[in-house]
Amino acid sequence: MSVKMSSESAGDRLISLYSDEWAWRQTVMPDAEDSQRPIAPFLPDVGAASQEARLGRWREALRALGGIPREELTPARQIDFDVYRAQLESLISSQLFHQEEMPFNSDTSFWMELTYTARREFRRPEDYSNWVEQLRGIPAYLSQQTELMRSGLRRGFTPPRVSLEGRAQSLLALIDRAPEDTALYEPFTKPSGRRMVALNPGLAYEASAVIQEMVQPALAELHRFVTEEYVPGCRTTIAARDLPDGEAYYDALIRSNTTLELSARQIHEIGLAEVAELEERMIAVASANSLGEDWRTVRAALDEIPSSHVRTPLELLSHAAWIAKVVDGALERFFTRLPRARFTIRPVPDEIAPFYTSGRGGPGIYLVNTHRLEQRPIYNLAALTLHEAEPGHAFQMALALEDQDLPDFRRHTYLSAFGEGWALYCEWLGQEMDVYRGPADILGMLGYQSWRAARLVVDTGIHAMGWSRSRAIDYLRDHSLLPEQEVITEVDRYISWPAQALSYYLGEMTIRQLRQRAERTLGSAFDLRSFHDTVLEMGCVPLDVLERVVGAFIAEGVPSDRAGSAG
Repeated sequence: MSVKMSSESAGDRLISLYSDEWAWRQTVMPDAEDSQRPIAPFLPDVGAASQEARLGRWREALRALGGIPREELTPARQIDFDVYRAQLESLISSQLFHQEEMPFNSDTSFWMELTYTARREFRRPEDYSNWVEQLRGIPAYLSQQTELMRSGLRRGFTPPRVSLEGRAQSLLALIDRAPEDTALYEPFTKPSGRRMVALNPGLAYEASAVIQEMVQPALAELHRFVTEEYVPGCRTTIAARDLPDGEAYYDALIRSNTTLELSARQIHEIGLAEVAELEERMIAVASANSLGEDWRTVRAALDEIPSSHVRTPLELLSHAAWIAKVVDGALERFFTRLPRARFTIRPVPDEIAPFYTSGRGGPGIYLVNTHRLEQRPIYNLAALTLHEAEPGHAFQMALALEDQDLPDFRRHTYLSAFGEGWALYCEWLGQEMDVYRGPADILGMLGYQSWRAARLVVDTGIHAMGWSRSRAIDYLRDHSLLPEQEVITEVDRYISWPAQALSYYLGEMTIRQLRQRAERTLGSAFDLRSFHDTVLEMGCVPLDVLERVVGAFIAEGVPSDRAGSAG
């Protein structure tokens, strides 16, 4: 072994390390909401012994990475090294705090992730038989998740009870329906699935029988546990600092989600300053158009405009589609690399819509929430579409997936600080792209920007400074244009998912600051399309890596007579 290691280059050792670990990781990690992996014939083992094995494997990988001399790597491999190290550190941190014991919050649950897999495109004949095998594994998988939650209950490591009220109702949509009417059977109801049924009708019958005889009873038992034991036993406090080792846990979540070394107090102060600046701009736009003098009066004025709301879900979806096509027409002025993959627009599924965000995007899809249309104003829709569809998530993630020059661990991994920061930057970029067609749209964009800046205040306020839920709701209501339904949904999301919301605005600030630096340094030599391509060609990277790459982009474009003052 020592002879082989000494004969391998640092680059070869790095590639071997992350390739082997990534292949193993695919066997132990469940599908995420945006997963593009092939449909596997099994669900992963998530039991306690498997969790310990993960920690050991990732610690060993980090030790092995530390033995690779970074200075001997090419610049491209150094980026791989830095991104991989950050991934391993985040994975290890999650295991050390036993994050797996809290697999259910107000926004996300392990059972709904099963339905996300079912709703993916099945591209191979074996995907359907593999899915039936996954269905067979659901009872054991739910049992393991239940045991993890019980462990969390025993040590007080749970989401706040108030943030989980009503969330278990999404289970009923999988239990109280005929098997063929559940999301778990959806692969066989799509056109490609119906063709598969025609070729192999026994497979569809098998899926239906497994759902009825094995899956639904196991889901019913899970529903009983969640409603009768778990939610009643969850903590009544709301702050992350109230959890076991809570202050260290929240600090670790800040680092993992933002990839920055900032304290909760620093982030809180940044948020207060940004909200004040955005409010100034909002007042200027609103006053110039006789639309109010503060967030509440602006919201009331906008809601009185007849065109601010739609009457049917199809109208809302149609507006989103029209905005997406407007963006389509502007893309070539801002990007030279466009993804080959297209995306569809669909409503958020009924079973999760009451507690889901206003929209969500990813490779191939842009979900728009059509629940309670009176709470879905049109003036927010342009910013939402830029963020969730293009050039936001459905654009950035597709480009990463299509880039065969990136290793798989970068193509298929999402970092919130980069991905959400980019998507929020796209909302701001919409001004230059001429997507906002009037003061209402501009105010909607500013309201969305302030909402994300306000998250810095609310999240840190809740988890580090003792804010109550009602204080957080009042602050977000007073500093955004979000309807009441979304204000409450969002605050409960921050309560049960600490620090995730911090990534958006801090990521956007970093991208905008880097662009300003490039524009200032390069002057007339600055090319916006090249800047965007440089940012996007890396997939998702920590923000310090992004800063180094953009620094190199600037250095390459600085004329030699200015190179000495380029900093």
